[in-house]
Amino acid sequence: MRELIATGGRIAARIAGGAIALVLPPRCPGCGAVTPDDHGFCRDCWQSLDFLGDDGCARCGVALPFAPPGTICAGCMVDPPALDGVRAAVSYGPVARHVVMRLKHGGRPGHARTIGLLMERLIEQEADAILVPVPLHRWRIWRRGYNQSALIAGVLARRRGLTLAVDMLERRRATPILRGLGRNARARAVRGAFAANPRRVAELKGRRVLLVDDVHTTGATANACARALKRAGAAEVRLISWARVDLARVDLALGDATGDVDK
Repeated sequence: MRELIATGGRIAARIAGGAIALVLPPRCPGCGAVTPDDHGFCRDCWQSLDFLGDDGCARCGVALPFAPPGTICAGCMVDPPALDGVRAAVSYGPVARHVVMRLKHGGRPGHARTIGLLMERLIEQEADAILVPVPLHRWRIWRRGYNQSALIAGVLARRRGLTLAVDMLERRRATPILRGLGRNARARAVRGAFAANPRRVAELKGRRVLLVDDVHTTGATANACARALKRAGAAEVRLISWARVDLARVDLALGDATGDVDK
């Protein structure tokens, strides 16, 4: 009898799912076109995504064409960042921008799953790491309703079975809008803005941390987070993000990219 009820429930769920798909079919998160699957891109948007590999600096991720794996750029040799590594799923182009802007400012928290599915390949070898999202100040969470980086980190944690520490980092003060600021000015703006949660620092001792963010620009925010985590005892902090802005090639058609990705 129980098996019959369970089977009937599964059939009913499939019928209901099919009916919903007819009324509300899955749509491309990049352009809104109808697609066969949830969180799937249409062909044109998929082809326009610029997926990034491992051919960048081993510390900051800046592109180093033809360099062998593990190469460190001259900038990181002269002034090593707090981050031990940086990886992004895609380059910050029109489709990547649209998806993340809808997540952050368009009331589309479901886009966190879309992003998380494509970021999953970045953590295939990270079975023992702690996932820590870049925190937002409470005023921005109240306005937005959620921290987009925490939503993405939650998707990754569930899919890979990793430990998620949403409250491991605290944003102690609001930082000014970073739009238009250069690298050094951004670093000054976020200095001292982050600290490890004193109730959770014991969990950090000697651990590897994967810092999760939506967009990586100059690295000022992520490096400030990494310094706070290492002061609290983390052995290594690496950043993974949805998109990376190539500051040398930002297209004005994207708008002020440095403003788009302000936290």
